[in-house]
Amino acid sequence: MDTPRILDVIASPADLKVLTNDELAILAHEIRQEIVATTSVTGGHVASSLGAVDIIVALESLLTMPKDRVVFDVGHQSYAHKLLTGRRDTFKSLRTYGGISGFTKPTESPFDVHFSGHASDSLSIATGLAKARQLKGTDEKVVALIGDASLAGGMAFEALNYMGNEQLPLVIILNDNEMSISRNVGALMKHLGNIRANNHYREAREGLQEAMETCGPVARGLLSFGRNMKESFKQMVIPHSMIFEALGIVCTHPVDGHNIAELRDILSLVLEMDGPALVHVVTRKGEGYEPARRDPERFHGTGPYDIATGAARKGRAAHPTYTEVFGAALADEAAHDENVVAITAAMTGGTGLKTFAREFPARFVDVGIAEEQAVGMAAGLAFGGKKPVVALYSTFMQRAVDQMIIDVSLAEANVVFALDRAGLVGDDGPTHHGTFDMVYTRMVPHMRVLAPSDEAELVHALHTALALPGPVALRYPRGEGAGAPLPERPEMLVEGRARVVREGDDAALLAFGRMVGQAQAAAELLAAEGMSVRVVDMRWVKPLDEEAIAAAAATGAVVTVEEGVVAGGAGQGVLEVLARQRSQARAITLGIPDAFVTQGPVSQLFADLGLDGEGIAATVRSALA
Repeated sequence: MDTPRILDVIASPADLKVLTNDELAILAHEIRQEIVATTSVTGGHVASSLGAVDIIVALESLLTMPKDRVVFDVGHQSYAHKLLTGRRDTFKSLRTYGGISGFTKPTESPFDVHFSGHASDSLSIATGLAKARQLKGTDEKVVALIGDASLAGGMAFEALNYMGNEQLPLVIILNDNEMSISRNVGALMKHLGNIRANNHYREAREGLQEAMETCGPVARGLLSFGRNMKESFKQMVIPHSMIFEALGIVCTHPVDGHNIAELRDILSLVLEMDGPALVHVVTRKGEGYEPARRDPERFHGTGPYDIATGAARKGRAAHPTYTEVFGAALADEAAHDENVVAITAAMTGGTGLKTFAREFPARFVDVGIAEEQAVGMAAGLAFGGKKPVVALYSTFMQRAVDQMIIDVSLAEANVVFALDRAGLVGDDGPTHHGTFDMVYTRMVPHMRVLAPSDEAELVHALHTALALPGPVALRYPRGEGAGAPLPERPEMLVEGRARVVREGDDAALLAFGRMVGQAQAAAELLAAEGMSVRVVDMRWVKPLDEEAIAAAAATGAVVTVEEGVVAGGAGQGVLEVLARQRSQARAITLGIPDAFVTQGPVSQLFADLGLDGEGIAATVRSALA
């Protein structure tokens, strides 16, 4: 007979209010066990969620939810929140096709405030909620839970400045665990542990000031003198710890993030404040599960694993990943060109740059969660005669489109954008699919865009991008490569030139990136039915090969296939070329429709979208019918 668990009787955060601190601590332990049991099967963001369990249990035991609002930054640390808000029975479906999301999702639960997934936006969401409360005259609590790495993002600083100026009533819980995807960098991170603001500091300061300002000119002069002395002393003794106070935000001393009693005590106080307050909570990623404690970077986002050892359940892939191939190729390019510099934004491991960072530390830059800074800095490096390569996930590059347009492309700066996770990424779902980059790169003057179809093409594409003047973007997917043999030496690709990988006269498939493989599968299926279908690896999203497009138009139908949104994408670029050529060819564009794509195995998503071999073949059959 199974031992009864407290977790099994928790239907909502309201049930936490009758529990003692000791019982809440037992509940936190049970939640960690449930997270490990589930993610060992589904994979997920393990280390961050385990580290935040006690914070979430303590906080939600004090709130009246969903009236009170908790905003999760990124949302990958919200697993405990899901288990406490009516999703215990569905938790085993975490991040699976048709299951619950790995991030907060309002359409999934009224307890989720916003669609999270990108860092540093929680404080802006929270300021909006607090402003709405102020305008409505209501009394709900607003709390934002943000990690120390996310706090360094520019959007977070903008929100801090606004809330401090407006004195909005909200609470920030700063989860200080010294890790993002890769280890945190930056001056703020180095000094967070020194914040020591007293809980009663603001009340005493404002009370004294109000009392003295009602007195005569001598007292007001003493007040001015005392205030200047106080500020000078603070800046001399603890100059780095007063940044939040300077913005008008009261700070607490660091709190043990795994002590529920201490957490509840301090949260009870700050939740009653009528202005912004920051609770500095120190936690450990992976708390409660030793393999995640030892290797929090690997357990930031992991596939299924063995609970006893933490070892990945899936064996070594048959082929290297696109990320690994890119990392090795970039390190090789840097060995031959001392001007190559690599830049990323808290994604050293995720973008394959660990080898580069180790071999060329002086030429490696991690700016933290600050994509705009990464791209702006790349422009400056280019102006200084270097060849910067900005390696970011496609979905996060969206945050720096303005810098790409104004700082880089307008100046025709020699910057290479290496966009990892381009296309569908699988279990992380719509906030992480890289489906927009062909649109936001194709639209920019001076930009060239490469979409390599396999690992060998990626090596050639990187070599070509570094050799070309001006901005160049290359996009490549997440996961294992196609098994193409890697070249001994990279080749210089001819700008705007496609390659025909299969001849055919009945129809032509113009494919971009790894869709070339799916197009070839479709051509094989159609060949068995007696149809002759040409497959073209377009290679370039911009400039397009207009000769290859004209030749394709001479067949019975032209079908473009891309792993990105159709609206404004590569396929529409082909339609524009056909229109200029006044072609009468029947043309169809396949890609991501005008909708956000759910989570699930990429193969399943391809099938749903008609982007697998059978789906593409069906489109060709229809076009030729």
